[in-house]
Amino acid sequence: PSVGEIAETTGIPESDLEEWVSTIKAEKQVIFYGPPGPGKTFLAKHLSRMICGQGGEWDLVQFHPAYSYEDFMQGLRPETTEEGALSYRMKPGRFLDFCETAEETDSPCVLIIDEINRANLSKVFGELMYLLEYREEEIPLAAGEREGEKKKFSIPENVHIIGTMNTADRSIALVDFALRRRFAFIPLFAGDDFLEEVIERYHDRVGTGFPTSALVEELQNVNETIGEKSHAIGPSYFLREDLGERIEEVWKYEVVPYLEEYFFSQPEEIDQFRWENVKDRILPNQDQDE
Repeated sequence: PSVGEIAETTGIPESDLEEWVSTIKAEKQVIFYGPPGPGKTFLAKHLSRMICGQGGEWDLVQFHPAYSYEDFMQGLRPETTEEGALSYRMKPGRFLDFCETAEETDSPCVLIIDEINRANLSKVFGELMYLLEYREEEIPLAAGEREGEKKKFSIPENVHIIGTMNTADRSIALVDFALRRRFAFIPLFAGDDFLEEVIERYHDRVGTGFPTSALVEELQNVNETIGEKSHAIGPSYFLREDLGERIEEVWKYEVVPYLEEYFFSQPEEIDQFRWENVKDRILPNQDQDE
């Protein structure tokens, strides 16, 4: 896709997209951070396809609390021999596999690390913490020998990393400073203009006929009540072709549970946004239409 096509799909201005693409190409490793719902992963996928072009490769891995160095870099893995015995062999993890693929082409390659802040990054990255800062160097990995010598590893020049980080789970202020020095951080927040632009553009493009203005206004009220942009609700919950049929389910089972968690000690704040209290504001003409 082109920058124009991505702008049309996401509702993000072309000037912002061009600046972010330039940052990704220059810095090689960036993190999109923001609250749930602005479409961080969706955007990362589109930008990856554009950056890779026809010859490059892109892939996605999602981090979680149990994710390890062995999963990402390399480690011993059990396997069964032809005789049925159990043995262990050093095998590359997702990142080493991706780098081997990238070495087969001169085109840019992008690895998306979704929910990058949910893993113990110092533990998962290991030697990669050094190499992310000193891209031109190579160092021996902690494990894996070949002909009695430690294998040396360097990140291929054409490898780019795009991480996504949910600030509702962990504030950017709590991210290890060593990691912050190695990544460029790009904010993606659900401001009023962003909400309106993305939701209205999507439903106009798809032709759902859903009345978006009242929904956007209610979401703006919700985010104003939340009062923290790092926890604001984004538009991706409502980018559905069948929103007219499923708006009640989306609101009751996705939006309200999030608000109940956020306003755990202030239940009075939630009641005004329960479906029975917002449905006439979001769908003001429903009774007349029926």
